[in-house]
Amino acid sequence: MRISILVSFFSVFLFHFFFSFFLSAKPLHAPESRFMTLQGLVMTGYQGWFNAPEDGANRGWNHYSKNGEFKPGKCTIDMWPDMTEYAVKYKTAFCLVDDSPAYTFSSFDKSTTDLHFQWMQDYGIDGVFMQRFVASIRTAVGLNHTNTVLRNAVEAAEKTDRALCVMYDLSGMKPHEVDLVIEDWKNLVENQKLTSRKDNHYLYHRNKPLVAIWGIGFGDGRLYGYSECERLINFFKNDPVYGGCSMLLGVPTHWRELGVDTDKNPKLHQIIKQADVVQPWLVGRFNQNSYPKYHSLLAKDQAWCQGYDLDYLPVVFPGFTWHNMNPNSPSNMIPRNGGKFFWDQISKSIELGCKMLYIAMFDEIDEGTAIFKIEDVPPVGESVFVGNEGLPSDLYLWLSGQAGRMLRKEILFQDKQPNYENEKINLNK
Repeated sequence: MRISILVSFFSVFLFHFFFSFFLSAKPLHAPESRFMTLQGLVMTGYQGWFNAPEDGANRGWNHYSKNGEFKPGKCTIDMWPDMTEYAVKYKTAFCLVDDSPAYTFSSFDKSTTDLHFQWMQDYGIDGVFMQRFVASIRTAVGLNHTNTVLRNAVEAAEKTDRALCVMYDLSGMKPHEVDLVIEDWKNLVENQKLTSRKDNHYLYHRNKPLVAIWGIGFGDGRLYGYSECERLINFFKNDPVYGGCSMLLGVPTHWRELGVDTDKNPKLHQIIKQADVVQPWLVGRFNQNSYPKYHSLLAKDQAWCQGYDLDYLPVVFPGFTWHNMNPNSPSNMIPRNGGKFFWDQISKSIELGCKMLYIAMFDEIDEGTAIFKIEDVPPVGESVFVGNEGLPSDLYLWLSGQAGRMLRKEILFQDKQPNYENEKINLNK
């Protein structure tokens, strides 16, 4: 009898303890942000993963080198950044056409991030999805770099009035590393105050902080499965302290029809219905000639999303090339065509009624999708780089800003690419 009474008393105590804890637990996010919705915004992905040996990050020529070397014939980038405006530059083994040394940047430098965000403000790009790779945050060196770039980006976003959102890329994640992602978000929210700074520029959607998870439903033999994805979604949506978030899910191109690049388990659709925003990955899937086929696919995707009260975020990209990383792939595999390819995707997405756009990517020179300023006369020698087709280095920054204005109906819709020289805004205003 005495034991049963003690057990009953202990059970009641535990009930009241956890009930009281639940009532007292409150989300650590600020109730409001400078950016309360993704609708009407043109956002771009921000890799922030480039390093130089002397930048202090202890990562060597990260995302520049191939097989540990960064020199002519040994590199992974297909485009060279226009280094005119960078405050900190790193000398490389490459040479320009006049035999002078070529320089590049490090994402680890605060001055680099400041410059990139200043460009976003100058040209009217609304903000960035900060790529946060599980493969990077699993190591101390990688975490230090990623956190440094994020801190610099948060400060730059506040200075330039840009939106910022974290996108976890699950590529390479092992099943047990779900805990790593959860603890990482807890640290960002609690210790770095990512969603509760006084001048909060973290992106909200549907009145809640938005978290993006990229890499759900791909049919490429990933180690993690749907149970791990559901656990992450449940945490971000329902945790009483760190959750209460809106969810963006990055999925394969053929997610709706469970097609060629997608896992065939229909459970994918059940998971997608738990989200708020769906973002199919389209980079490298088509060129100028084959885009019409994919345009009709996007129309069906958007209709599906509307039927389940999901927002649809199309991905647009200026071109694609990764020859130096993958020599079997031709250089300039998907040509930019002077911006026409990029603008076709933008105008068709807006014509479909899409209310938001994701540009891939701001600084991705490994795969040649960068919209930031590119050198038109890159280094010469054994490695082959793609220039900017004789066009101004800021063309794609300008076109991205024009896309936002057209999306918000601040300028008239035009399916033909606007003329840079005739219509360029006064950037000093």
